[in-house]
Amino acid sequence: MAEYPRAEHILNESTEVPTGRLGIWWFLASEVVIFGGLIATYVLFRWQHPEWAAEASHTLNFAGALNTMVLLTSSLTVVLAHAAITEGKFQLAARNLGFTLLGGAIFMGVKAYEYSHEIAAGFVPARSLFWSFYYTMTGLHALHVLGGMIAIATVLVAVRKGHAPQRVEYVGLYWHFVDIVWIFLFPLLYLAS
Repeated sequence: MAEYPRAEHILNESTEVPTGRLGIWWFLASEVVIFGGLIATYVLFRWQHPEWAAEASHTLNFAGALNTMVLLTSSLTVVLAHAAITEGKFQLAARNLGFTLLGGAIFMGVKAYEYSHEIAAGFVPARSLFWSFYYTMTGLHALHVLGGMIAIATVLVAVRKGHAPQRVEYVGLYWHFVDIVWIFLFPLLYLAS
């Protein structure tokens, strides 16, 4: 019976990069196109609509700032998880992934509070083009946070069992991407003046 190489040792023949790493970078490139297109379109519209500053003043700046801090902290914990993996400390890596999940859950909770507050105040997508952009961009981002949390939870379970440690790097790259997107969205949508 033929023995197959372990997944973390499978390299792309032309690049000598692990196929998982290559795959996540290609996936992130496609995500850059999606968010880049949305952000570029928003900026172009924003130049034509200076009155959007008044609309943006109704967003909850403290919620956006809190979520920024939460995502930056959760990016740190995913880095610590990756560092633990490189040292062979799988349980520590799993614990740090758990903290990253907690950060994602806090982010989603703050986002739910924020949305309920804004909707109750009448700031719904039908109110104006600004609010349509706001809910589209922050909602799509929240879906990516949720997807990242599912991926991290899956990797956490495997890492606890000592399986597929290379995937910590892959979910970490994705989580950093989610964080970077938020760093663009926060000033564009919350601090627009």
